[in-house]
Amino acid sequence: MAVLTLAPGYESQIEYRDAEKNFHGNRLVYVHWEQHLAFCSAIAFPLPPAMPFGAFVEAVVKPHYAAHPDAEKIDWTQVVWMIDGEKKVPDFSKSLEENGLRHKSLVRFWTPGLGGYKGSAS
Repeated sequence: MAVLTLAPGYESQIEYRDAEKNFHGNRLVYVHWEQHLAFCSAIAFPLPPAMPFGAFVEAVVKPHYAAHPDAEKIDWTQVVWMIDGEKKVPDFSKSLEENGLRHKSLVRFWTPGLGGYKGSAS
């Protein structure tokens, strides 16, 4: 849908409060565990771009989804990852930035064999 502005230069007057410059060197990264609707939407985290992907999984992803009954059953070697709409195999030793994550990136992941609480998404 097109947007009609009433004042010339309107777009240039907007200062977005979620701009990367407002996160003190961090970037917003959204994470969503697909098919596990106890978490109805992605969770946002301000993270340093230099954080290794493996540390991101260990220190951010695992603890935030730990309350789900399926969390302990995840085989992290089998997880299917999507970053900003593209399926990827992230390098756990490389940084978030080196794995292609930008400010406001969306990281989605699927856990084969785990179809939601009591198989609700199967």
